[in-house]
Amino acid sequence: MNRFAITKSILVAGSVALMGGTAAAAEVNIYTTREPGLIQPLLDSFKTATGINVNTVFLKDGLAERVASEGESSPADILMAVDAGNLVDLVEKGVTQPVTSTVLNESIPAQLRDPQGNWFALSMRARVLYAAKDLDLESFNYEDLSDPKWKGKVCIRAGQHPYNTALFADYIAHHGVEDAEEWLTGLKANLARKAAGGDRDGAKDIMGGICDIAIANSYYVGLMRSGKGGPEQAAWGEAIKIILPTFKEGGTQVNISGAAVAKHAPNKEEAIKLLEYLVSDEAQGIYAKANYEYPVKPGAPTDPIIAAFGELKIDPTPLIEVVKFRKQASELVDKVGFDN
Repeated sequence: MNRFAITKSILVAGSVALMGGTAAAAEVNIYTTREPGLIQPLLDSFKTATGINVNTVFLKDGLAERVASEGESSPADILMAVDAGNLVDLVEKGVTQPVTSTVLNESIPAQLRDPQGNWFALSMRARVLYAAKDLDLESFNYEDLSDPKWKGKVCIRAGQHPYNTALFADYIAHHGVEDAEEWLTGLKANLARKAAGGDRDGAKDIMGGICDIAIANSYYVGLMRSGKGGPEQAAWGEAIKIILPTFKEGGTQVNISGAAVAKHAPNKEEAIKLLEYLVSDEAQGIYAKANYEYPVKPGAPTDPIIAAFGELKIDPTPLIEVVKFRKQASELVDKVGFDN
């Protein structure tokens, strides 16, 4: 007997209505901090393939608190979030359960999933270098961002933004806190303008001659060059070239969108089936087309705009280790006055 069903396919936080039923169709209920529209093509494809209904509840924030307050009566089966740190937070707040799945373990590289099976990456974005098209530059290390030769030539969004604290945490994982502080101080000294705005502003400011290089996420290039952001953003995207930077001893820093199975999932079997579908070649291809993200499954298709950047060598440092340094990264941002 399925005791709970969500009455609408997409609901905003606070609007879940529960109703009893004795013959409900198989279903899986997702609580997500990611806009449901971004993943709806995947959910539609899953329903077509399996006949299992998928219901989504969008929560802008307070995901863990919502699930915890619902307790054993929660209808949530899958908890979906962006950023590895947010997934680790769900585990630490006790609202997930470990999953054993050969499909998930074989499809997702070890550094992109929780060792205990509490969460799994479903798609990736890389922290890449935007560079002026005419700049004589073909390769780059993250360490080089503090090189004085780039003084007054670097654009970046606020250091306290999660995109950047994740990168800075990875730097700490590679080099330690002391070296990271020196590096951040040097990077701040190289900024062409205050660390602010969004990632696409880096491309705009390169086109405008404000900076020569910028650190930003890979998928924004797809959004710009595809025309989805309008003709103005398309021009920004065409004004830059993309370099996949790496740590000198490592690879390119990535962050993820991912999911966990809720602690009291009433439809655990269906939830695991959905997660396994989301790492299939078909679903990974849909992710790539819909959001210009990298697939987590090796060999799965990547959108041509993103594939044109070249081969992505993922940094091997496990995300669960990188996340441990988030707090120290944030503290360093304040200590060096990065956003001032």
